[in-house]
Amino acid sequence: SHVRDFDWSSIDTSQLPSSYKTNSQKEMELLHLADHFFHQYTHLCPDRKPLFLHPVNECGMEKFVSTTVRPTLLPYPEMYYWSGCASFVSNYLTMEPLKCPLKPPTSLYSPTTILKYQRGNSFDFTVLLCSLLIGAGYDAYCVHGYATRKMCSLDQTRELCPLLRKPPEVPEEIDPNKYRIIYPSEPQSMFELQQKVEEEEEIEPEQKEEKEEEVVEVEKPKRDPLHGLRVHAWVLVLSGKRKVPQTFFINPFTGDSHNTTDECFLGIESIWNHRNYWVNMQDCRTGCKDLSFDLSDSICWEIMLSESNKPSELPKRDMDGMVSDPNDGSRAVGRCMESSICVTSLLPTAEFVNCYARGKKVNLYEKAKLEKWAPYVNEDGLVQRLTVYTDSDYTEEAEVKEWFKNREDLLDMREVNKQTQLTTDYFRPGHPLLLKAHTYRSLEPETGHTVEFYHEARLDDLWKRAESATEMTEYFVGRDDFLHTRHTEFGEREKKMEMAGTRTDANPRPIVQIKECFHRNPEKPADEDIEERVFMVIDDIIQLTYHLEVNDTIASKVVFTRVIGRERKPEEIILTRETCVTYQPWSSEKHKNMLHLYNLLCELREEQKQLKQQVRDAEAEV
Repeated sequence: SHVRDFDWSSIDTSQLPSSYKTNSQKEMELLHLADHFFHQYTHLCPDRKPLFLHPVNECGMEKFVSTTVRPTLLPYPEMYYWSGCASFVSNYLTMEPLKCPLKPPTSLYSPTTILKYQRGNSFDFTVLLCSLLIGAGYDAYCVHGYATRKMCSLDQTRELCPLLRKPPEVPEEIDPNKYRIIYPSEPQSMFELQQKVEEEEEIEPEQKEEKEEEVVEVEKPKRDPLHGLRVHAWVLVLSGKRKVPQTFFINPFTGDSHNTTDECFLGIESIWNHRNYWVNMQDCRTGCKDLSFDLSDSICWEIMLSESNKPSELPKRDMDGMVSDPNDGSRAVGRCMESSICVTSLLPTAEFVNCYARGKKVNLYEKAKLEKWAPYVNEDGLVQRLTVYTDSDYTEEAEVKEWFKNREDLLDMREVNKQTQLTTDYFRPGHPLLLKAHTYRSLEPETGHTVEFYHEARLDDLWKRAESATEMTEYFVGRDDFLHTRHTEFGEREKKMEMAGTRTDANPRPIVQIKECFHRNPEKPADEDIEERVFMVIDDIIQLTYHLEVNDTIASKVVFTRVIGRERKPEEIILTRETCVTYQPWSSEKHKNMLHLYNLLCELREEQKQLKQQVRDAEAEV
């Protein structure tokens, strides 16, 4: 319903070759054969619908449908595979519904015209896609048949968006050890379970019926009065060529593959490729799931042009009375395919990259909307957006995901949670700051930022940093000094007169405390391997906690405090029995040596200066 009407009578046909505007003698003979076949078919099968054999083209000339299929291999790697061809056709063209849903179209335009104007009905989509698939080496056929309303009208509002589908769960492997201990489950009271069942049974049946009716009204679509009568065209790909393991259908509107037993396909009238035409003689009352696609079976499929290479063979009459003349073989179709505009010339690289009609495509799914743009259409590099809604009317947004390409900052995806107002940006490798992900509510500083990095490329092995107004936590992986966490607490800024636009680093937050945590270093004794160290910057206290041995229960600790009643100068280091408190029950005598403790304190003071500078650098980086 959202597709704009297009006046096909106004298209320019002056540049088309003469073969589009006239029929050669060979084409006239082929049309005569098609008419002869059609008359026999209507005589023997009067209850069947008319065949789709020779509609008019864009120049008003009748053309046999097989001559409209033009095998073409486009010079792009994606177009060598069926998925790339199907995706291109579904994205490049704009879908137009059939004028009458119960009849095939009266005209069938060439793939060159369809590509030029980037729009068409299901038959136009199918002929173009089949031309590309045959050119890529697939055993593909155009199908004229019947399908459900949602497939004919491209209604995906009751389907789950492909980007929201969860991958199939891999079943957990059962432990083959039959001797393992099986622990008893938590006991349950049978009396309580019985009470719950009785409470559920006491719910009024009327309320249950009302709820069920509401669910049915919402979930079940309305019955289609034209079910089984809606005409549709799609592509059949037979197994064999290009190592296709199983025969399947392709819906040209979506580019998705379907099994031949899919219930959306309700029947087949005929199929054709660039060489021949087949009529389905099988019963389709159960859809397509029981059909045989062995085209050599004359009972299941009635062929129009004999594929025999023996010119002396006489015409044969089959069981149904159909006459097929081997001398009028499928080679006649090839002789009728005169030169035309090269499809490849209509698709330069710029047009192929800009693979959406008018640069954009919108698909509506169940409580979700998927928008796609061609590269470079949007200035910010946006190429795809998925909006998830909480209702079926697409009014209240719950989550928005956006994908980007060709950005200087290498932004790959942005995820916005509308309920929590959290935004997460994901970056590809190569960012100047080695960013991997950035979560925030506002781009203002000190408002809550969580940043992940490609830690393998960073010199400090930092993989995550979380900052708020009062604290900052950094996480490390694979460091040589076994550091894994650094937590910094900040105090309130001094209240000063600040000019508008002044940077926050002009009045930095005071550092209250820095705490670092380390993994166990197996090359050191436990009472020499620091597990946690705390620098209380304002209180001028340093606290060390060491790792435990396997059988230890109490960790060794060392605390360096400041001298009470005396202010310490910046470069001054004072160590006395009163300013150093140690508790090392398992340590050797050297840890009780004052000279050893003095040297340790000197190292810690120097590291504290470096840590403060690292914290300031981290603030500036955020």
